[in-house]
Amino acid sequence: MAKSTSSPANIASRYPKTVKLGDAAFELRLMGRADANSMVAFARALPPDDLLFLRRNITDAAAVEGWIDNIESGAAVVVLAFAADGSLAGYASMNLNFANWMRHLGEIRLLTGTAYRGVGLGRMLADEIYAVSRSLGLRKLSAQMTLDQAGARATFERLGFRPEALLTDWVMDAKGRTRDLLVMAYDLEGLTDTVDL
Repeated sequence: MAKSTSSPANIASRYPKTVKLGDAAFELRLMGRADANSMVAFARALPPDDLLFLRRNITDAAAVEGWIDNIESGAAVVVLAFAADGSLAGYASMNLNFANWMRHLGEIRLLTGTAYRGVGLGRMLADEIYAVSRSLGLRKLSAQMTLDQAGARATFERLGFRPEALLTDWVMDAKGRTRDLLVMAYDLEGLTDTVDL
């Protein structure tokens, strides 16, 4: 893996912390076992389309426990944002690829509750997960969504992500309809392929 500028312990030392967005304050912390019920409640309050592109059904407690297993194994880092009332307002996750030839890549997943959209929470969570990504020595981030998720695409474009691939009929919704999958990417170091052909 690319040389890390920080250890997992140093990442953990950044949290918990409180950030302000306008008049609202959010507590940021790394996800752990104690957050399973909060994540399930958060997911069950989301519109169905928000859950479509997720790798796990996080409305299911067993799936969330499996996600936490991945966190504990080092395959993911998840930053949670809690509102002042203690409810989960959103999260950003960095999912690592352990294939040797893809060890410099990470997949970002970002989701905010409907009540917290348009206030800068997504951007703040993205900034946090970018910092985590750099600490882990990652060089390139990807994000995936269905082509018709215009809001998600616009959010990632504002974060600097650019389309890299369109995969036809790669996603199937709950009713069995297929949708196209858009893969977007962000170069943390402005890398390009330097191979001469």
